[in-house]
Amino acid sequence: MQSRLNIRILTVQEKALVLASFNQGYKIEPVMFGLWMELLQALPDAVLWLWRGNDGIEPNLKKEATARGIDPARLIFAGRATTQRHLRRLGLADIALDPRIVNGHTTTSDALWAGLPMLTRRGTAYAGRVAASMLTALDLPELVAETAQGYESLALVLARDPARLKGLRDRLAANRTTAPLFDTPRFTRDLEKIYLRLAQRSNG
Repeated sequence: MQSRLNIRILTVQEKALVLASFNQGYKIEPVMFGLWMELLQALPDAVLWLWRGNDGIEPNLKKEATARGIDPARLIFAGRATTQRHLRRLGLADIALDPRIVNGHTTTSDALWAGLPMLTRRGTAYAGRVAASMLTALDLPELVAETAQGYESLALVLARDPARLKGLRDRLAANRTTAPLFDTPRFTRDLEKIYLRLAQRSNG
């Protein structure tokens, strides 16, 4: 597990498993939050690292955690940071957890670029399928679950298997510079080809 999460943002026990979701508060709906609390129940040494997007998020989520039998101190909140500082702190977490109905978009991209493996559940609408597309483009489809049970099971497997989790981090680090997701020149070339075909079609 990552040790000494302390960048004047977060400090936890050295042995803690850090689950993170830096998504906006409106994306954290009851079903997924309940599943995250089940993960904390099953992983007594884990904490959940969240983003304090506004003044209401921290007290409300801590209240909901308490109602589900979780010590609210296990929910740790971070504030705003510069982009570089934020990417550095993301890399200190162990597993990123994606919301359900509206996935992380920029949040997902940031986590993956920081080298943080992220779990998602493939949704039925565009907003709930973004993260699955990103993970597929990074050649990490095994981090995409099709059901809530699959999402929870995968999180528990990775949390309890540091070697497997490290293997995923290593693959992510390698794929980040070779897979299509972050290959801007390739994206640009492909987009230009599409524009050319559209222009040729419109000219008959």
